[in-house]
Amino acid sequence: MVWDVIVVGAGPAGASAARAAAETGRRVLLLEKAELPRYKTCGGGIIGPSRDALPPGFELPLKERVFAVTFSLNGKLARTRRSRRMLFGLVNRPEFDQRLVEYAVKAGAELRTGASVQRVEQHGTAVPDRRTVAVVLAGGETLLARAVVGADGSASRIGAHVGVRLEQVDLGLEAEIPVPPEVARDWSGRVLIDWGPLPGSYGWVFPKGDTLTVGVISARGEGAATKKYLEDFTARLGLSGFPPALSSGHLTRCRTDDSPLSRGRVLVCGDAAGLLEPWTREGISYALRSGRLAGEWAVRIAEAADAVDARRQALNYTFAIKSGLGMEMGVGRRMLTVFSTRPRMLHAAMIGFRPAWLVFTQICRGSATLGGIVRSSPVARRVLAALDRA
Repeated sequence: MVWDVIVVGAGPAGASAARAAAETGRRVLLLEKAELPRYKTCGGGIIGPSRDALPPGFELPLKERVFAVTFSLNGKLARTRRSRRMLFGLVNRPEFDQRLVEYAVKAGAELRTGASVQRVEQHGTAVPDRRTVAVVLAGGETLLARAVVGADGSASRIGAHVGVRLEQVDLGLEAEIPVPPEVARDWSGRVLIDWGPLPGSYGWVFPKGDTLTVGVISARGEGAATKKYLEDFTARLGLSGFPPALSSGHLTRCRTDDSPLSRGRVLVCGDAAGLLEPWTREGISYALRSGRLAGEWAVRIAEAADAVDARRQALNYTFAIKSGLGMEMGVGRRMLTVFSTRPRMLHAAMIGFRPAWLVFTQICRGSATLGGIVRSSPVARRVLAALDRA
């Protein structure tokens, strides 16, 4: 059997790609190496762009609705800002990801778990013709498809096949900490964002019922310092006495601007493509949006009669990604540079400059994006240019 589209990885990007492809009536196989549901190191924040990219009728399994944000600068100068309207929601990733997969299956995709992909081949004896891609599993089984979508995470084998290049790699450390009801009540409806002591680092506390997700992120290569930041951060919040139910770490990887997104009949999306917001390292919205686009263009590639047509469709996918998500990533890179060198200035703006807070709320709710603000606002462009020069 030759599948129209095989999607590798059943996270938000892969589930979105599989659903988008299956909704066209094509034969779609979704492969996942783990058994579902499975844990993923992630704060679980669902901002406006993520919500808007969900399937019609999708009910978010929210554990918390956020109306307030406390900002601090390495534990100091803390201030809480509040909103009458919900800013964003918080989910547990196993439940959220599982529900996305269910929507893909409902659309017609076939799910296969416990399937670890070893490699893909577009030439050689395993490939019967130039319209076919071979997906080789760890046990030696070979699956055939007209197009393949790689959504297998930041350590992607499919990304390596495509040749994804990275310019920013960060280490995130996180703990899921069960807390008593009186502590949980204190955090209800409120998150904490702490601008950290290392360049470009920050920490967060995201409440989810009787559990707090506490984490920090910083550049890779600062492992010991990042671990100490998490320890200090947890201690000064008074949470050290509560044993974590789970502690984990994860590398986030951000692509270079000219990194490829395809090779032949193979596309990559989400973390596998290095698509995430460079400043905040937010990846769920990038996974959902790029996954949907990858699924739609994978169908076009599957229908391509020859290599020239397949290449044309792959280039169209690249253009769609770069004109939207690429623009947002470009602004995010500039914001990370500003934040890394001037965290105190950024903190002062967030706690004391109302327009900065309003922009933050608009981005959280999805009524604006960093890229859109810079494109549409001459004032924002001038401010960013001045910061670049500084």
